[in-house]
Amino acid sequence: MTLTHEVVAADGRTLKYCLYGDEAGVPVIAHHGTPGTRWERPDVIAAIEETGLRVLLHGRPGYGSDRQPGRTVADVAADVELLADAAGWDRFAVTGFSGGGPHALATAALLPDRVIRCSTVAAIAPPGTTAFASLDWTADAHRGEHFLREQLTRRGPEILQTFTSEAPDGGRTGVPDGRQAGVPGGTRTAASDGGRYERMWAACVDGLDGWIDDYLALSKAWGFELQDIVVPVEVWFGSEDDNSTPAHAEWLATAIPGAEARSYPGGHDPDDTSQRQIFAALRGD
Repeated sequence: MTLTHEVVAADGRTLKYCLYGDEAGVPVIAHHGTPGTRWERPDVIAAIEETGLRVLLHGRPGYGSDRQPGRTVADVAADVELLADAAGWDRFAVTGFSGGGPHALATAALLPDRVIRCSTVAAIAPPGTTAFASLDWTADAHRGEHFLREQLTRRGPEILQTFTSEAPDGGRTGVPDGRQAGVPGGTRTAASDGGRYERMWAACVDGLDGWIDDYLALSKAWGFELQDIVVPVEVWFGSEDDNSTPAHAEWLATAIPGAEARSYPGGHDPDDTSQRQIFAALRGD
């Protein structure tokens, strides 16, 4: 396991993060997906190292880091500034995958003096847009997430008090116990798939607060304006992605000044070649 670092925010919350790549690499702060974790997959770690980046991947509140009830997408910017200071970075690039995409955009919009460039990968458009309305909130391979999305859609924030008591296995049906995923305190028992499922389990090992709070934040006003982004932005999307369709990337690229939509072959996750292209672009290549 990669060493976990900690920093304490002004409100007393502890933020946890990991660092990947060469210390002399181009600094990048990464926002994981929904759900997600600060622990990265081996293939992505290799891509980070081979493309000359130094990546700080933090667990958003509720994902190992202390929860921040009622957080908005925009709230992440204050945490990113604290994390960058802890790493000794005045200037850095930002990237975000899937549900982390809007958080990367918030960082770019709200920290214009520190962010040098931004990329989103398989990100969604904001609520109130036609692209967001097209999302199928009940379609998912994981039954626990299916239940969560359905209940959030039907009942709203009050589900926070009832989710774990009503969902089968506390919402983890279809998402095995994170303590068996090779994370601290457990033993790996599942077959490896390159680390994808291990990351899913690790995202849930401390509970479901981060997952729930992400959905609540993403489905209300994000708290910043996309047109305020002044740094270069690349909006990456999978050409056959059913979760974040090209329509989301097209909408974001139109709404963000100067943004460029770029596709990679396949679905939600970029393949190895595409991942390296995305990282190389963060370097400024």
